[in-house]
Amino acid sequence: MPRLFVAIDLPDETKTRLTALQTRIDGARWVKRHQMHLTLRFIGEVEDAQAEKIKTALASVAKRKVELLLQGVGRFPPGNRKPARVLWVGIATNPPLVQLQRDVEHALQSVGVPPENRPFKAHITLARLKSPDAKAVEQFLETQRDFATTPIPIHEMILFSSTLSAQGAQYRHEAVYPL
Repeated sequence: MPRLFVAIDLPDETKTRLTALQTRIDGARWVKRHQMHLTLRFIGEVEDAQAEKIKTALASVAKRKVELLLQGVGRFPPGNRKPARVLWVGIATNPPLVQLQRDVEHALQSVGVPPENRPFKAHITLARLKSPDAKAVEQFLETQRDFATTPIPIHEMILFSSTLSAQGAQYRHEAVYPL
């Protein structure tokens, strides 16, 4: 039973820039370079037959030109009331990306995948945090707040499977869809 998600893989140069942001923060588990991506939709575990339907449905998503402009950093949850659990790089407002995510959502629902209840917040996860040093997190956010890239053309979206192991999640391409 595969555990699936739909994402945009990032060019190597972008991953290099993102890796350079990773600093020492106690309690941070930084995302490995080869696993950096922009999730369009987490699906979760599905039966093999459902996975095949998902592959077919995603092939019907309209091809569209998408560029990403990475801009700023942030944390989940936002604000300072609760400890940070995730550090991320944001994506500038991007109507083609939002439409692509909606198209993916509609395609998935057409084959019985339950709708996503949370609004889409385009971001790239940099680190997951467990009992982080709040001061170090705030310093990271302040230091990197002006992080930005030039537009990054995106040529494909990918259906990934994820296998959890003692070494962390292992990702595999299940299908690639040109944009």
